[in-house]
Amino acid sequence: MPGKDKSMTSTSKFISLILRHKPETIGIQLDEHGWALVDELIEGVNRTHPLDLKLLEKIVAEDEKQRYSFNEDHTKIRANQGHSIPVDVELKEVIPPEVLFHGTGFKYTSSIDKEGLKPKTRLYVHLSKDTDTAYKVGSRHGRPVIYTILSRRMHEDGYTFYLSENGVYLTKEVPLKYLVRE
Repeated sequence: MPGKDKSMTSTSKFISLILRHKPETIGIQLDEHGWALVDELIEGVNRTHPLDLKLLEKIVAEDEKQRYSFNEDHTKIRANQGHSIPVDVELKEVIPPEVLFHGTGFKYTSSIDKEGLKPKTRLYVHLSKDTDTAYKVGSRHGRPVIYTILSRRMHEDGYTFYLSENGVYLTKEVPLKYLVRE
């Protein structure tokens, strides 16, 4: 988020931790679809990070990855994807484009080249529709490496793909035969 101060970045990362991985950190529970009550989230986050509704709305609106969504009346919030806890964020099943991309750090390639793409601690493997996004993702993990995913062929072979609210394609795994390392 350009121009975002360190405090806002820290608060945003903390909210991501809570809504995707550890709601118990602030003593809240997510419903089966990953929704948290906004009032409970603000109250819990405020114990360690400054947060009010105005700042939360700003974090959601300005997040370049569109990580979060509010319900219609802004009484509930959830992360759009990236969970390590079992929630159903009501993903839309889609037919993927011919190819998708996955960016990672070079340090992970030996494992990927042996096993394919696995979600590890998350519920799904995250795939991008363009190489620029995949490159940015890979850069967060060191020297970036891009894999091309033969997603349409995977789909034709029976694999299911979903599209999150923020445009990330998700699938349970990508076996080796559908991966091409750039």
